[in-house]
Amino acid sequence: MKKVQFTETILRDANQSLAATRLPYDSFAPILADMDKAGFYSAECWGGATFDVCLRFLNEDPWERLRRIRAAMPNTRLQMLLRGQNILGYKHYSDDVVRRFVRASVRNGIDIIRIFDALNDPANLKVAVEETVASGAIASGAISYTVSPVHTLEKYVELAKEFKQMGVSSICIKDMAGILTPQSCYDLVSAIKDAVDLPLVLHTHCTTGLAFMTYLKGVEAGADVIDTAISPFSGGTSQPATETLFYALREMGCETGLNEDILNRMADFFKPIRADYLADGTIDPISMATDPRCLTYQIPGGMLSNLLSQLKMLNAADKFDAALEETPKVRADMGYPPLVTPTSQLVGTQAVQNVLAGERYKNVGAEMKAYCRGEYGKTPAPIDQAVMAKILGDEKPVEGRYAETLPADTYEKAEAELGDRARCEEDVLSYIAFPEVADRFFARRAEAEERRVRYSIVEI
Repeated sequence: MKKVQFTETILRDANQSLAATRLPYDSFAPILADMDKAGFYSAECWGGATFDVCLRFLNEDPWERLRRIRAAMPNTRLQMLLRGQNILGYKHYSDDVVRRFVRASVRNGIDIIRIFDALNDPANLKVAVEETVASGAIASGAISYTVSPVHTLEKYVELAKEFKQMGVSSICIKDMAGILTPQSCYDLVSAIKDAVDLPLVLHTHCTTGLAFMTYLKGVEAGADVIDTAISPFSGGTSQPATETLFYALREMGCETGLNEDILNRMADFFKPIRADYLADGTIDPISMATDPRCLTYQIPGGMLSNLLSQLKMLNAADKFDAALEETPKVRADMGYPPLVTPTSQLVGTQAVQNVLAGERYKNVGAEMKAYCRGEYGKTPAPIDQAVMAKILGDEKPVEGRYAETLPADTYEKAEAELGDRARCEEDVLSYIAFPEVADRFFARRAEAEERRVRYSIVEI
């Protein structure tokens, strides 16, 4: 009997994809004890946008959130998503900061770190993988899946082999846009399983409507783990429903190890939360829709909504179709990067700028210039030379690995800047990742503690 295990994404990617990561800890705390007994391969609960949103919008310490989940789920592997050399931010950090962040993540409760790079540049994963393994956690090397003239089956297999040489314990095919078709999935899983003797994890989104079929073909080809979301937070730009795939795979004779009663309790728990979030607009009905246009434009669902949001803010919503058409052209100019954070933001923003200006690359932001200089790593294909010349002028691209040019004392400088506002290493790392956001959080934290002290004195 084939065994297929499940990673439940409700605490991270499903929450992020549908509800802009706005689930506070207290909203899901009562169900964690049940989730811990459900039989999941892992629970993805941290990383991605959770860190930023905790500090920026939820007034939560992301590290404390992780520790509380760890305490409530002692029997389940906790998993996070890490952007390689970008950690959880949008730029590269020094190797020392990456190593410190990985160690702190494991120390605070993470068991599996899924590590990806927006350009699939192995040089941007190497340090994070090394430190994850050294810290005693499981390193999962993620391939950012996309389709282009340079993203071939052979290239993906070659990347999987490089990941294994680095020391990863599993390979993940990370299809952030839901564009992995059933047959392509079968071919890719088969090729990687033939070439690399490691467990293979499948991650996709329902954006284009293909996800359920893609997973079944992936399992048929030998996939070992699939990412799913409990039904109230499934579908649309999220993952396929956990219960649905549990039923389908059980009927096919697969062993999942999942507890059906607990899955049903989880679904009942999250249904009213979903209803509340739909009512107050946190979940936009658009994110629940199927949009096959992603197959044409290669644009993740979240990026589609970001494009529309940008244009609405500029009173230019009528330019949406033009921006959609411009996006794959910019992507080709930039060497066909997979459209995932942060490259999706870079390419999407540039497409909007090109359309609004009426001239391509007339207006270029600092991030796009940094990309062209090589600060994000090696692009899958060369950047169009004429475009690069227009953007950089006489500036010379970075030679070698950009992270090695960064100052080695980033942590020490941040620690000195914070002074007694930082109470631990985790605070300093929060500040390095999101300086202004973390600073505001520290100020709110201090004010709240001061109020508690005043009230306790009055009560005495």
